[in-house]
Amino acid sequence: MNVGIIGTGYVGLVTGAMLSEIGHVVTCLDVNEEKINTLKKGQSPIYEPGLDEILARNIASNRLCFTTNAQEAFAYADIIFIAVGTPQGEDGAADLSYIEQAAKDIAINVDHNLIVVVKSTVPVGTNDKVERIILENMPPGLQVHVVSNPEFLREGHAINDTFYGDRIVIGAENSIARDKVESLFKSLNIPIMHTNRRSAEMIKYASNAFLAVKISYINQVSNLCEALGADVNAVADGMGMDRRIGRAFLNAGLGYGGSCFPKDTEALAYLAHENDVNLSIVQSAIRANEEQRYIFVEKVLNYFNQDVVGRKIAILGLAFKPNTDDMREAPSIMIIKELVARGAEISAYDPVVKKTLYLEGIKLTYAATKEECVSKSDAILLVTEWSEFIEADWAKLITYSNNAVVFDGRHILK
Repeated sequence: MNVGIIGTGYVGLVTGAMLSEIGHVVTCLDVNEEKINTLKKGQSPIYEPGLDEILARNIASNRLCFTTNAQEAFAYADIIFIAVGTPQGEDGAADLSYIEQAAKDIAINVDHNLIVVVKSTVPVGTNDKVERIILENMPPGLQVHVVSNPEFLREGHAINDTFYGDRIVIGAENSIARDKVESLFKSLNIPIMHTNRRSAEMIKYASNAFLAVKISYINQVSNLCEALGADVNAVADGMGMDRRIGRAFLNAGLGYGGSCFPKDTEALAYLAHENDVNLSIVQSAIRANEEQRYIFVEKVLNYFNQDVVGRKIAILGLAFKPNTDDMREAPSIMIIKELVARGAEISAYDPVVKKTLYLEGIKLTYAATKEECVSKSDAILLVTEWSEFIEADWAKLITYSNNAVVFDGRHILK
């Protein structure tokens, strides 16, 4: 099929790459001309293992192209995906302005019947709104159906999740549109769940919020384990052997970050508040996640008797998790800001993130290697569990430091 995709962010780009890889002809649309020019060269603007190779292969095969022209992107499209951002507003609600603009762009630039698939993570009822906007602004006589198809990608594992995911959720009010969208993914051989649009929208939020609750729960258990002399990794392993619980997302540490969990839990909490529903479990998970970073910083301060002025502190890991360059809601941001405010001298190293706008204006040194980062340091903070740090020779690494104490923020060192 011919597919148009609005948005070349994380979701849109990975979706476009996957659909072209399985044989569809895909045109990705974005207003950012610089990004589009980069993508035309087969270079991904985001770090995701394996993505560059798929882009290059399908661009060369003429199954994947990029444009800033809406008419060009939609001209032959049987299906158009909306994969734009839904950033969090100040009150916690999702900002739908990009979604609404995408719907209007579709309405004024198409001249044939089509199916619109909302891939972006959106509040319940948004697909209804998208359909209404398109129908109100489309030329008369045309037919459009809107289908919800939420994404379940993990950054750093997106390619594997795309081709070997747990399920594909299709929320539709029209069976013909539902079946056509299903046929897009048929060759993937992933279980497909059919439901209505509002249920599909809710599945995404409910899934992310549940995983966030699980992370916050094990982090609070970790704090109790530390007070009682128990090993949280052993506790998590024991819990995880119960099939009703499972081991995934029971890794204690500095909490969740990134583009999904923080935004989606806040959005779900906002929806609950807006509808006068008590969702205290999710609200508690949000608070617990925020507190976890402060607990970690307090450990560092306590070790130095609340005085880190002039102390050199090495930060290993900036991205919110390994195998991505995403800095959104990364624990490192708050930790570095707090320690700098207390007078510490910060040296930071990340295998992929070499510098970040999220720490612009904050006094710190970006190191080129982990050895340079820990050189003459008084403390080493392991913040992101990159394999480079897990597999490092720590006995040797410590020799570069000033006999530094190590704070393992991810419970990965023996």
